[in-house]
Parts: sequence; structure tokens; C-alpha cells
Amino acid sequence: MYAEDDLLQLSALQHFVFCPRQCALIHIEQIWIENLFTAEGRIMHDKVHNEGTESRGNIKIVRDVALRSLELGLSGKADVVEFHKKDDGSMIPFPVEYKRGKPKSDNCDKVQLCAQALCLEEMLNVEILKGALFYGKTRHRFDVEFDEHLRSETKETVNRLHEFIKQGITPKPSYTEKCESCSLLNICLPKTIEHIKSVQEYFKREIEFT
Repeated sequence: MYAEDDLLQLSALQHFVFCPRQCALIHIEQIWIENLFTAEGRIMHDKVHNEGTESRGNIKIVRDVALRSLELGLSGKADVVEFHKKDDGSMIPFPVEYKRGKPKSDNCDKVQLCAQALCLEEMLNVEILKGALFYGKTRHRFDVEFDEHLRSETKETVNRLHEFIKQGITPKPSYTEKCESCSLLNICLPKTIEHIKSVQEYFKREIEFT
């Protein structure tokens, strides 16, 4: 069990799977810069959170839900939690996470969503089988099953994240296509720094350019 002071942000999981260096810059070095993509994402999340609570048939929709897990050492918020009414009258949570872009090739969004479900399970003492990811670019909602494989991957990622943050070491940059959509591109400078093998080489290049 983790203490309150040791809880990490749920969003750090998504950052960690997407890019460990991005995660370190945000959650270790406390660097955050907004660009068009993050601004669009923030506006979409604000709109979702401000719509309030509503009911649609057998579904109650609650927005901006505070989450916490002392077992996993995580805290944060869910964009939306739908509570689906079963035949016996019980209500089963169904977390929904909103993303600005489109589905990714890795599991960073699914891991974040699954972690939300694990927090809800601990808080409400229920079993949650599914959730959903809504992508603004495609305007499509994808159901995600919280099977044993995804649960195992999520818990393993949480453990790695805690160790990663504890070590406090920012990885070296490495450029990929996804760097172009990162708001920290001009801070990270993956195309520039990845070719500099040492501090001496950096200063040598600087002298040559002056």
C-alpha cells in the first residue's frame, strides 16, 4: 500500500508508455508547454467536464470523477464514468476517457483507462469488465475489455512507473514520428541532441558555429 504523498498521476501512465522521456520531462522535471494539440485536448476535456451529471435510460453519466488507488499508488480523474444499471438494480461503473486525436499503435491509452477501472474497483468494491475510449479526430468510441492481459500489463506498467519516477533520471532523446505531435518537441530537441555524443562534442560544435 502506498501513502498519500507517494501517489502518482494517472496521466503519467499514458505519458510513460507513449514516451518515457516525455514522462520524465513532465513528471520529474515538471516541464509543461502547451501547443495546438494539447490546447485542443484541454478544451475538449473542459467541455466534457462542464456538462454535468445526467441520466439516459438505465445509464447515469457522471463527469470529472476523482479517482484513487492506494494499492497501485495512483490518483487522478476520469473524464466520464457511466453507471450501467443491471437487472438486479446494482450499478456497474463504465469509465470513458476522451482523447483529442486518433487511436494509437501502442497501448498507452488503454493502460490509462484500465488503471482508471482498477481505481474504481478498489474504491467501490466492484468488478469492471469494460470501458471505452472516445477519439475526437475520428469522432468514434471504442470499447476496451479489461481482460487479464491488459490488467497485467497495466499493473506491470504502474510498478515500472513508480521505479522510474523514484530513480529520477530523464532518458536521452530519440526521434520518432510521434515526436512531431509532442508539445515538448522544442524542449526535448530529439533531432539535435540525439546526434551529440558528449558534452565535449556539443561545445565543439557550438564553437565551430560561432
